[in-house]
Amino acid sequence: MCLLWGPLLYACGGKSDTIPALSVREVMDSVITRLYAQIPAIQYDSIDDAFMLGFLTSEEKKVLSTRYQYFRVNVPVVVSLMRHKEQQTIPFWLEEAGFSRSGKIVKNEEYEYEVWQKRFEPGWVQLGINGFDKHRPVYFVSVGPVNAGDELKITDAFPEQFPTVPMKVGAFTYHDWPGLVLTVVPPELAGQPLFTTVRGRAREAHVVGAFRETLFPSSVRPDQVMLTWSGDPQTTVDIQWRTRPAVTGSTVKYWITGTTDTLVAKAASSTLQDRMLYNDRYVQRHTAQLQALTPGTTYGYTVGTEGKDRSPVATFETAGAYAKGFSFIWFGDTHCFPDSGRMITRADQQHKDITFYSIAGDIVSTGLYRDEWDRLFQYAGDAFSRKPLMPVPGNHDRQDGLGAQLYYDLFSLPRNGPPRVEPEASYAFEYGDALFLMIDATSDVTDHTAWIEEKLQRSKASWKFAMFHFPPYNFEEPYQDIQQAWVPLFDKYHVDLVMGGHIHYYMRSHPMAGGKVVDNFDQGTVYTISISIPSEHDDIGTEPYAAMRYKDGYFYQRVDIVGNVLNYRTFDDKGILKDSFTIRKKQK
Repeated sequence: MCLLWGPLLYACGGKSDTIPALSVREVMDSVITRLYAQIPAIQYDSIDDAFMLGFLTSEEKKVLSTRYQYFRVNVPVVVSLMRHKEQQTIPFWLEEAGFSRSGKIVKNEEYEYEVWQKRFEPGWVQLGINGFDKHRPVYFVSVGPVNAGDELKITDAFPEQFPTVPMKVGAFTYHDWPGLVLTVVPPELAGQPLFTTVRGRAREAHVVGAFRETLFPSSVRPDQVMLTWSGDPQTTVDIQWRTRPAVTGSTVKYWITGTTDTLVAKAASSTLQDRMLYNDRYVQRHTAQLQALTPGTTYGYTVGTEGKDRSPVATFETAGAYAKGFSFIWFGDTHCFPDSGRMITRADQQHKDITFYSIAGDIVSTGLYRDEWDRLFQYAGDAFSRKPLMPVPGNHDRQDGLGAQLYYDLFSLPRNGPPRVEPEASYAFEYGDALFLMIDATSDVTDHTAWIEEKLQRSKASWKFAMFHFPPYNFEEPYQDIQQAWVPLFDKYHVDLVMGGHIHYYMRSHPMAGGKVVDNFDQGTVYTISISIPSEHDDIGTEPYAAMRYKDGYFYQRVDIVGNVLNYRTFDDKGILKDSFTIRKKQK
């Protein structure tokens, strides 16, 4: 059976079928643009599948019914589509395309799927969207030849980045949840090519309940001004900010404080889209990289365009001689909450002498939503316009297998990470006499191991730090892969401090080596976990390696380094000291 809307024939298999030129993304971009123009915002929350099917054109339905997933087969096949039984609305195209329930069931450890099947002749197999809702356990498919003797070949598959695996008990389906494996597979499907996917594909046509409004929309005036480093902190700084898309010709004007000699740096600008953010869909993001700065010097600066539309004057300071020492503040999960923002502004007010800030992942709650980043910057005030922010991504910053594009769009960071890891996700930098390994623990652990060793082995810094989101030692979910791959390197090259978050409690370990507590800081590494929003634990079990723990409250940490002495202090949201320790290195 083929699907017919108007003159358009589609959702069929066969050599004569053609693939529509447009993609699902392009069609949904166009649909949402038309919807914003024709439908008042007050009606957005009432939009459902019936509305969408009445609103779409025949051509748009064609694309949404055929361009979500497609591939070629060389022999007659039966396509089995595993649809989560709890998805309330069946994809609109499924039955019309000729799929029917087979009565078979597939299960994994969390979900049960009903198997829908259809026979296709040699040629294209074209499948549609998972739905207009955001049902995360999206469907997946397997393919088997009709005739047992046929040698099945699958070509021209889209999306091409997701490989096939054999359909069997123990196989995974979602790359963003590889530990979720199949537990029940009908014998007749066993061994078939299974198309893996990611749960984030539920968002590709998500409309029902999807519309959002930012509390802090952009304007012609610069805001969200932020400092980072992508180069040497002694001689460079990167400055980023936001405006409406129409703003062009943005620059940074900067000068050494106390002088009148003003320099100008042009900004590179790009337009960011958040399709479902109906009151601020597009913004312009500007980045200027200042070079050839004088070490140990305070600069004034302002950003924007000529005329009135410029930011207030702020200052930054380049790194100087490390003998003077330096301080930094780091936060655990911030999640763009007002509470975490208030804590950032408190730290900014009470610790004006620090050098930079870091956040150990889960910077926001949903990294794909730009309105959450808007809240982060608004609640943090001007803190990051005065001191650089050097973060790492957490699992909330890259969700459902869709990556962390907004993180990359917003931050200008060193591009010196492992070759197989996305640039700026993991990186290293040195400040003073300290090496900082900023590691994206949501990426593959083994892709980092050689890079971590190379950076530690080559560094001549006296102090070595590592920050990543998933803590290898905690009461809830010890990360054995990190313990096995990275911890031996931290032991071998004596990393002084490992900073993490994710578990939503506070923990600071005794010095550890080989997974055991050792006598002093010269022999081991201190592992720390922090949280910058209220935690939710009733019981945090026991941890024999822990020196200090808090099951609730939220905290930030200040680290001071002068020569061979490190002072570590933890404060709560009221600025009260909650934990401290001191490391004194033996003089070389």
